[in-house]
Amino acid sequence: MAMEKLRARFRFGNKVDPVKLRRRKSQLYNNPDACPLNNGMLPFNIALFTVAFRLVNCFLVQTSFVPDEYWQSLEVSHRMVFDYGYLTWEWKAGIRGFTYPLIFASIYKILHLIGSDLVVILVWLPRIIQALLASIADVKIYSLIQSVEQPDVVKWTFFCQLSSWFTWYCCTRTMTNTMETTLTTLALFYYPLPGSKTQSSKKYLTLVALAALIRPTALIVWFPLLVYHFCWADKKLRLITHRCIPIGALFLVCSTLIDCLFYGKWTLVQYNFLKFNVLHNVADFYGSHPWHWYLTQGFPAVIGPHLPFFLHGCILASKRYRILLVAIVWTITVYSFLPHKEFRFIYTVLPFCMVFCGRSLANIKIWRRAVACGLLVANLAPALYTGLVHQRGTLDVMSHLQGLCDIGSNSTSVKPEVLFLMPCHSTPFYSHMHCQIRMRFLECPPDLGEADYVEEARIFSDDPLRWLRNSFPYKSSLPTHLVMFDVLEKEISTFLEGNKFMRSTELFHTHFPEGRVGGRIVIYERQ
Repeated sequence: MAMEKLRARFRFGNKVDPVKLRRRKSQLYNNPDACPLNNGMLPFNIALFTVAFRLVNCFLVQTSFVPDEYWQSLEVSHRMVFDYGYLTWEWKAGIRGFTYPLIFASIYKILHLIGSDLVVILVWLPRIIQALLASIADVKIYSLIQSVEQPDVVKWTFFCQLSSWFTWYCCTRTMTNTMETTLTTLALFYYPLPGSKTQSSKKYLTLVALAALIRPTALIVWFPLLVYHFCWADKKLRLITHRCIPIGALFLVCSTLIDCLFYGKWTLVQYNFLKFNVLHNVADFYGSHPWHWYLTQGFPAVIGPHLPFFLHGCILASKRYRILLVAIVWTITVYSFLPHKEFRFIYTVLPFCMVFCGRSLANIKIWRRAVACGLLVANLAPALYTGLVHQRGTLDVMSHLQGLCDIGSNSTSVKPEVLFLMPCHSTPFYSHMHCQIRMRFLECPPDLGEADYVEEARIFSDDPLRWLRNSFPYKSSLPTHLVMFDVLEKEISTFLEGNKFMRSTELFHTHFPEGRVGGRIVIYERQ
């Protein structure tokens, strides 16, 4: 559209003056502020494409990643609305906030009131909402770079954001890390980045505060950005007294009121979170890694095939992006000092990395399209494999077990009871069943100094057969269905045969079994 206007402006009769047109193109290229494409207007087709892309993304991710995407969101939301389900130890200890689950609980309540609380809707609607929010974040990245860069850089940054395999894998999941990353990206759009025309201290600080309420670790990535803003702000005292303190206090009060309402007592979640995870090192219970894990494994895996372009982009980046690079290095450094490490913890800095990748691709002049196609294919393979194949059994088994709800509602039949003999929290729970049949899994809370502490999952894994015989001394107490990974079958075969359990279903889970997690999930039904 901009080029057509230029042609019309320098047209003489039916001819275009090539000299004046070339001169004007050069001016636009060398002066981004004068370019009509950089006026902050976003083409409608870009926004529409992004929404459609993330919706497709949503439905092509049919695997599980970590237990938190259910147990810290959907399971809590389901219990808030329907008054049955299971809350993990974090909610009993008061280290999790109800702000994030409340979003989905509100949706569940509306669906319940209008009689549309079907299990398929309860499962997919929160993910669709997360996909729509992710598309907004993508659009904001496009708009931010559009306001400070030339069109070529804008295009390739947007390409890198959409082609990232890890973003594809995570951005539609109902994890607090996903919402933390989405809100961080939205806040970056309003952040006072040098040269940006979309700056708004009030808006970006509001989004940062919301991200910190949902997941306090959001303050890690934002700490250097906040310090940078304070150092370069003209009215520092006004920034603190009129923006930071009022916004922070408002969100803290609202969060505390929400938590006190649902906990039924005064609870300061942020303090409890810090106390358990940092002061008492409870996170170490779930595993620890060497200090260099993020440098040697975590970050290379998360950024994936974009890594060489990120490194190249760091060399080419202008001064305005140095603060983003500082935020990336700072975040990885801080998390490296914490013993418990996961890929998803550094997902927050991935959109920052795409800014540098876009700069790199824009500066490649030879075989750029071929390089871009190779990058796309290199990301597409892990995106589709992890989204459609790897670790899908734990969701498929819940879909299969939904058939027991109809049996449980029949008053003349035997009431089904399901026992999950798997590492704790391997599957979703009532949020993916939405019926009150009896279900049980092996619990694994950390040792919080309680006198009667028992880690059921560890006792079971030490001697599965003994645990089963002690837990079910009488046949009348046996469950009707057992769900387990195939690696357990041989160990408890005598128990299965002696109590007339027959294998009824076998489901694929992963090509990479490890430890107690097998390649397939099997369901045994008692005859």
